[in-house]
Amino acid sequence: MASPRRADDDAADRPTTGTADPSVDEAAPAAPAETAAEPAPLLELRDGLPRVVDTAPVLAEVVEAIAQGTGPVAIDAERASGYRYSARAYLVQLRRVGSGTALVDPIAFDDMSSLDRALGDAEWILHAATQDLPCLTEIGLRPAGLFDTELAGRLLGYPRVGLATLVETILGRRMRKEHSAVDWSTRPLPEPWLEYAALDVEMLIELRDALADQLERTGKTAWALQEFAHLVDAAPPGPRADPWRRTSGMHRARGRRALAAVREMGLVRDEIAAGRDVTPGRIIPDSAIVEAANALPRDRASLLGLKGFRGRGAERYANRWLEALATARALPDTELPPLAARYDGPPPPRAWPDRDPVAAARLRIARSELSSLAADLELPVENLLTPDSVRRVMWEPPDAAVTDLPEAVSARLRDLGARAWQVELTAELLADAVAKAVADAAAGPAAPGAEDGDASGS
Repeated sequence: MASPRRADDDAADRPTTGTADPSVDEAAPAAPAETAAEPAPLLELRDGLPRVVDTAPVLAEVVEAIAQGTGPVAIDAERASGYRYSARAYLVQLRRVGSGTALVDPIAFDDMSSLDRALGDAEWILHAATQDLPCLTEIGLRPAGLFDTELAGRLLGYPRVGLATLVETILGRRMRKEHSAVDWSTRPLPEPWLEYAALDVEMLIELRDALADQLERTGKTAWALQEFAHLVDAAPPGPRADPWRRTSGMHRARGRRALAAVREMGLVRDEIAAGRDVTPGRIIPDSAIVEAANALPRDRASLLGLKGFRGRGAERYANRWLEALATARALPDTELPPLAARYDGPPPPRAWPDRDPVAAARLRIARSELSSLAADLELPVENLLTPDSVRRVMWEPPDAAVTDLPEAVSARLRDLGARAWQVELTAELLADAVAKAVADAAAGPAAPGAEDGDASGS
């Protein structure tokens, strides 16, 4: 598992803290504490820690073992997120019945095609597949089919779907977390890290089987298969548009000129980081970019004298930062970036009541009905249908007067990438929202607007 995913999983698994009950008398004696439940036993390696595969002869042995194994293959990858610019895999873990566990160092090899051939048509088992598939594809490993244990957990309505939580909840074993954010580009990798990595695939096969049984019992197997096929077929994500707009604290940039300076400095920092293969924040932090963008200093002393301008690369690349700031100062007003990023979708829902009250009513009705349906089906509403798809269909729906409105909505959803099971469950509901909003508008005052923001998830 890659470090950021593990961190995200831990955050998602953190229970919500409730507020104190004002009706409780704080002076009253506390009730006797219940005996704490025994913690689940720690997960241990059944076959011991395998050696790292970093030579051609040992890789050949692993390839042969994987090819001779049976059933699906548990796969995981470790990246050095937070340390390296690239998202490459620095360790790949595999486990298969009859093959055991293998820890492969992909940095040691120029060609992993022999391992890909050994995997063949075997189903891959991954946790949060979208996190690992890009870096596995980069080294030439591509699944013919997969089972995503995190996604299966979501479809089954588990409130917490981190790997450690699912393993403990379903299989009764507790996983270690102490090495979740280490630098996996380190060589040699310490033995405790390797044991931690091997444990990530230790019980993935058993977890997959348990989740598959639950999907079958709840009638959700077909949904899961469509979702898994979508992951396999999905095109790899392209480069993010205007990545500099993710600069933390950018909202503090004072005007479009400062925003241009954020952009120019961000592009320079990204170029330096890519060349050194370190995360951009290790060159200079985001806060330093915003500080310099607002001040627009013209000389080295003024730049380095800024209170917040710090980082390993602040002084080392001072001339580069000054060149970027000079570029931003010289731009004509017509070439300054807009304050808000361009977006090809509908406006924020908070603006709908003013811009199109009927659309706001459609969205309100659709959100309410989707939330109720998701609750009945015991799955997150965003897995029932993506919030973006809901907004796009409700902002520009098919004409309510068309002969077959549900089919027209179905076509729109398919164009937006919704899977067949999602279309089947939601198209008629969305069509009803379109029709009802039109009827309500014709009958009297516009329905109340959509809630501010997007807190409902749709």
